[in-house]
Amino acid sequence: MIFAYVIMPDHSHVITDGTKEMTDVLRYLNGVSAKRVIDYLKANGHESSLVKLRIQERDNKHKHSVYQHHPNGIRLAGEASLFQKIQYLHLNPVRANLVDHPNEYSFSSARQLHGRQLENEPLCTDHQQISWRK
Repeated sequence: MIFAYVIMPDHSHVITDGTKEMTDVLRYLNGVSAKRVIDYLKANGHESSLVKLRIQERDNKHKHSVYQHHPNGIRLAGEASLFQKIQYLHLNPVRANLVDHPNEYSFSSARQLHGRQLENEPLCTDHQQISWRK
């Protein structure tokens, strides 16, 4: 389940829960998104961007790497910590001067948590599964 996310130009944040190990979830999310980025760059002729992502393998073959390979994940314990981290990640685009309000940023779950979901959200969350205390 994905509770909250934000995809920034140079990094991303996701708050998730499930039975998989954190490293497996990060590897899967990074793998899927990196493949989509690389496929998009190849399909649209962005060779200069691909060159920047190119790393050399054995036998002079090349592959591409979108992410640095030191993911850092933390476990959240408690409702206060969860709420604070959701607020923190939704404010990333505001702190980066990309938008004035979190709901204005396209690649974020902020609108969904504020009850202002668009028809074409890039990724729908499972935030309604959270049982907040009153």
